[in-house]
Amino acid sequence: MSEHYRKLERMYHNIPINDFFEPTLSVEEGRAELEQPVSEKLHHAAGAVHGTVYFHALDNSAFFAANSLVEDVFVLTTQLDVHLTAPISSGTMHASAEVVHEASSQFIAESVLEDEDGNHLGRALGRFVPSNIELSPEIGYELPDG
Repeated sequence: MSEHYRKLERMYHNIPINDFFEPTLSVEEGRAELEQPVSEKLHHAAGAVHGTVYFHALDNSAFFAANSLVEDVFVLTTQLDVHLTAPISSGTMHASAEVVHEASSQFIAESVLEDEDGNHLGRALGRFVPSNIELSPEIGYELPDG
């Protein structure tokens, strides 16, 4: 099973949008942890991190917690309720997600976002469903060379 988690991590780290965000992700059974470094390029006009960065961290951590339990296909986010509770302008954002409900046709995962001191920044509860998109090397689902 850990091979599945490593392939999911590689798939995530190689998507083009992450060249901009520069996050790191680790996946285990029913859980995912995402670290998002904060820099000025992620700020809105008032000098704090833009809400899209919060959404990106919360959605992706919850998504990969859910996909850790599905080994054959890509899951899809069908609903994500996001609550932003505090701003951040420097340091690191940490999203910790876990699947809180599992059924044959859907997964519910919760993600909590904190700063490096453990201060709460936001929270999301999401619904994820299996798609018909196969997990394959064509979408980056593979182990690194060597």
